Amino acid sequence: MASLEDGPGLVHLREAAGPTAQLLTGLEEVVGEYARTRDAITPVVAVGAVGIAAVAAIVLMMSGGLAAARRDTELALLRARGGSLTGIGGRLLAESALPALPAAACGLLLAVLAVDEARLLPSALTTSAVALLACAALPVRAMVAHRRPRTNPERGDLTHTRPGARRTVVELTLLALAAGSVAALRRRGTEGTADLLVSAAPVLIALVAALVLVRLYPLPLRRAAGPAGRLRGAVGFLALARAGRSPAAATTLPLLALLTALTTAAFGGSVLNAVADTRDRAALLHTGADARVDTPDGAALPAGLERAVRDVPGAQDVATVGISHASEHVSQDKQSLAVVAVEPDAYAALARRTGLGGFTADRLATGDGVLGAVASPEVAERLGHAPHRIDTNGGPVTVRITAVRPHTPAVPEGDFLLVDAAGLPRPGSATSLLAAGPDLDGAALRTAVRDTGTRLSVTLRSEERAALSDSPLQSGAERIYLWAVAASTGYALLSLVLGMALTAPERAALLARLRTLGMTNRQGRQLLALETLPLALLAAGGGMAVGWAAVRLLAPGIDLDRLALADTYGATVPAGVVLRADVWSLALPAAATLLLAGSVAVAQAWWAGRRTPTTHLRAGDLR
Repeated sequence: MASLEDGPGLVHLREAAGPTAQLLTGLEEVVGEYARTRDAITPVVAVGAVGIAAVAAIVLMMSGGLAAARRDTELALLRARGGSLTGIGGRLLAESALPALPAAACGLLLAVLAVDEARLLPSALTTSAVALLACAALPVRAMVAHRRPRTNPERGDLTHTRPGARRTVVELTLLALAAGSVAALRRRGTEGTADLLVSAAPVLIALVAALVLVRLYPLPLRRAAGPAGRLRGAVGFLALARAGRSPAAATTLPLLALLTALTTAAFGGSVLNAVADTRDRAALLHTGADARVDTPDGAALPAGLERAVRDVPGAQDVATVGISHASEHVSQDKQSLAVVAVEPDAYAALARRTGLGGFTADRLATGDGVLGAVASPEVAERLGHAPHRIDTNGGPVTVRITAVRPHTPAVPEGDFLLVDAAGLPRPGSATSLLAAGPDLDGAALRTAVRDTGTRLSVTLRSEERAALSDSPLQSGAERIYLWAVAASTGYALLSLVLGMALTAPERAALLARLRTLGMTNRQGRQLLALETLPLALLAAGGGMAVGWAAVRLLAPGIDLDRLALADTYGATVPAGVVLRADVWSLALPAAATLLLAGSVAVAQAWWAGRRTPTTHLRAGDLR
């Protein structure tokens, strides 16, 4: 193609077609627009992609940490009997690699088969990194915890453990990184190339919040233990005592994973919701209503069209308007003011339904020869609110602006002046028809317009809405955020299940001991449910709060323009549509976490109740 446009191919072309022949394809503009859109979308997409990767990495490290905590006694005994760190680490590495490497290979195969034209090298590198992390999480955690042989077991419960200097340094470092990431994103936005620090802003916020909550978590447990001990039953006190004396690793690691996953899900859901709102608003500003019918060259609408449109299924509000131009002063010849003549009751109802500059019909009332008018801000500033005489096509008329609205369905973008058509000296014919209704049948509307026998243009808001998202880049970016929400929610539930599954033998043994002391199966179910309730409530409530805070902090730096609107639209994000926290994206994952936590606890109690106490109380058996 380059040769034909400017090269040897062009020479042969001119020999055949003449010395002035040229070949123009417009390919440079298409490729250039694609590159600009890709460069604009990439930093926004990177925020969601980094969130998914970070949550997956945290869950993998959490599983390794919980496994090391469960085998702490075994590993401490091996070190006390002379086991070397290298030998213990190699043994644990082999144990981890046995399931991790085949799983990684199967995952790579499925990914290559599921994605058309998949790039093998990036997929292989990513899979290798995941496999390496899965293999190294358990041995590294164990080697760090047992780098020195321990002669006496140390208490590792949540209320007894005190943060050390190293942990404080790590937390302060994360806080500094999070503050820098948020500041950079708010100042620079998502323009330019993708930056890992900026893209990790939601994850860093969640990690900092999780570490703060871990420090605060023991305080309410200690305060609630006293009142719970004075209750008649022992279930509440035992549940709080168990929650406070749970291993620090069994609380900190799942909480880190849960908060990070819930924050990522909330942020991704809020981005998707904001994109949908932006497109809805842009489509509405383009059509003015759910459907618009216009005549060519400002001709009059055919008789009977309004009645035919009212009979269309789903049409709830229908209004005809006549759009003409007038001079702002009688002495001027230039007609630059768009005057919209409407029927007040029908048009006011339609404006309120669409949400574009709603007003009451009495704003267009006529009194003492002065027409009430609704104007755009620019027109109101030029004409003022006192009676003003303008020159329309039907003759001079005096108007007084009674309301100012930024938009109106007949002229959704631009300056306008709404007046009552009946008050004009010589009302013109209606040139446009607007229809609103959430379930408007577009096919039936086109049929009704076609049956009038005239050539009219029909614009549907639903079609304009679909055209705004027809770019493969944008649809792909949306799918990434959709998968970010789904994967983050799944990882949150997985981390919760893993944390409870790894501590299930200890819970089963506890229930067996309490059953020998007279505790019923019902009380056992209540005990396990109440024991998991504080952590689940902390994760769900903290996840909602941190997700809301992350959206509020990062909203000024997230540019929805290219992500929401198609290239051919050529507009910016409509005013008033910004990134806001989506209630459903905050509430649904948190509610699922609470529901799953209670369900797993009840299921564990039911399963433990089916077995005899002697099965759980065999010496040295934690099955």
